[in-house]
Amino acid sequence: MTQSPRPRDLRAELETLTTEAFRPELADVDRLPTLDIARLMNGEDATVAGAVAERLPEIAAAVDAVADRMARGGRLVYAGAGTAGRLGVLDASECPPTFNTDPARVVGLIAGGPDAVVASVEGAEDSPELAESDLAALALTADDTVVGVSASGRTPYAVGAVAYARARGALTVGLACNPGSALAAAAEHGIEVVVGPEFLTGSTRLKAGTAQKLVLNMISTITMIRLGKTYGNLMVDVRASNAKLRARSHRIVAQVTGAGDDDVRRALSATDGEVKQAILVLLAGVDAPTAARLLRDARGHLRAALARAGD
Repeated sequence: MTQSPRPRDLRAELETLTTEAFRPELADVDRLPTLDIARLMNGEDATVAGAVAERLPEIAAAVDAVADRMARGGRLVYAGAGTAGRLGVLDASECPPTFNTDPARVVGLIAGGPDAVVASVEGAEDSPELAESDLAALALTADDTVVGVSASGRTPYAVGAVAYARARGALTVGLACNPGSALAAAAEHGIEVVVGPEFLTGSTRLKAGTAQKLVLNMISTITMIRLGKTYGNLMVDVRASNAKLRARSHRIVAQVTGAGDDDVRRALSATDGEVKQAILVLLAGVDAPTAARLLRDARGHLRAALARAGD
């Protein structure tokens, strides 16, 4: 097992991190009126989008690489500890209802396992071996992508996950909130969104967490756009698993096709609720099996399927 850093060494390491820096101008924040504290926090949060904007070229390059791997059948795997791990689990869990993905295609791993989503699992983040074990269970291939997420950029679980994945030929991305991080250095695609010292010293669930959420949103959403999971800005691969999503499916089909409610209902019924197929049925004048075949031939891209139907 890898030795954890000695307390003195770890303290010295943390002192070099911008996310751990103390801000003396906020030393009396607890004396302020609640509204003033809220204004200060809101002002801090307003800086995060700018920090993300500075890293857009790196984010775009990573997304293109991820989409290329996923188009070949690969998986997207997030790996992190604490807040970073929870954000990865959250992003992964929202892909099936939003984009109708197989839950096994986008996976969130958190140090300490599922229990760590709602409670701290002591020591889990300090173990790169635990990350290796979690990834070994997935039997990584060269078509897979592992995104290590860590505010500090030094978390052994995240760094270990990236190192293990890269050694096995998987694509690797390292998302951190400190410059010169070990995590970004370990990955093929390093993304360092430097948000600066936190409002509460070292509380990286704040600006760093917000930055990570924004970047993970981009990685999954733009990847799914590249994979044909949307039509324009409409979620045409939405899974109608509840009343709200069934209503959304109906609305999307109506927006794209201009068809009336009765025609939309019939098309969705004929295609078992599949939005893209229903759109093809209405716009291309084909039956449901033909719509399904056109989409298969177009690898799920609705625009391409509509073009094929018109040939």
